[in-house]
Amino acid sequence: MSEKFFDISIPLDFHGQQPNAFGAESAVAMTLGDTREGSSVNFERYSFSPHCSGTHTECIGHITRERISVRSCLDDVIVPAVLVTVEPETDASEAYAAKMSGDRLITAVRLQGTLDALNADHKARLKGGALIVRTLPNSSDKISAKYDDTNVPGYFSDAAIELIVRFGVKHLLVDLPSIDRIDDGGRLSNHRKFWNMGSGSVEAGVDARRNATITELIYVSDDVPDGQYRLNLQIAPFEADAAPSRPLLLPNE
Repeated sequence: MSEKFFDISIPLDFHGQQPNAFGAESAVAMTLGDTREGSSVNFERYSFSPHCSGTHTECIGHITRERISVRSCLDDVIVPAVLVTVEPETDASEAYAAKMSGDRLITAVRLQGTLDALNADHKARLKGGALIVRTLPNSSDKISAKYDDTNVPGYFSDAAIELIVRFGVKHLLVDLPSIDRIDDGGRLSNHRKFWNMGSGSVEAGVDARRNATITELIYVSDDVPDGQYRLNLQIAPFEADAAPSRPLLLPNE
């Protein structure tokens, strides 16, 4: 009997609507063979950026001089996971270097309060496990949203990422295009905090969290309740800093 699961990835439709971030070119398919046009098989060449087009998982190699592959960093098959729903705060008091008036931040205070409200041993599950953050409002428009400096989505405050690292979260999954502000001047301060790298550093030191991953542009529908799960984080076997991924939430044992 197959096990029930929730697929929280966004399918990448090369011929239809798709999410897009940072003003990158859309993911496209070039037809090389089409049975409707007399070919014996259908086959296509695909062109896309994992960071900008659909659900993807990235590793510390995203910001290091050293070329580090997400395939070599992701060493877990199934990990304990906690799903929480958080509403970003407008003009929050918590700090972020590139914060601008009107920005919506996921704050440490709100994140801590949401976790506490679960009334469960979430801290134990998060240490070495996964945190999945669903943001409000949670419209299915996220499946085809276009994010750029004219449509700035929410992002995490400095303190929120520090809290996540303090909990020992190994895999962070979000329904946003980035855990940083989409236009932050190239700082990627939250990415560096998450991977335990210094401000502006491109070197993965001995204390860097090399096996930690960030998964962005997920979509968790409203029929998936907050709480405890097991996460099966599947990625394409790319030797690259990021790869398309399919995170599956399994019922907690």
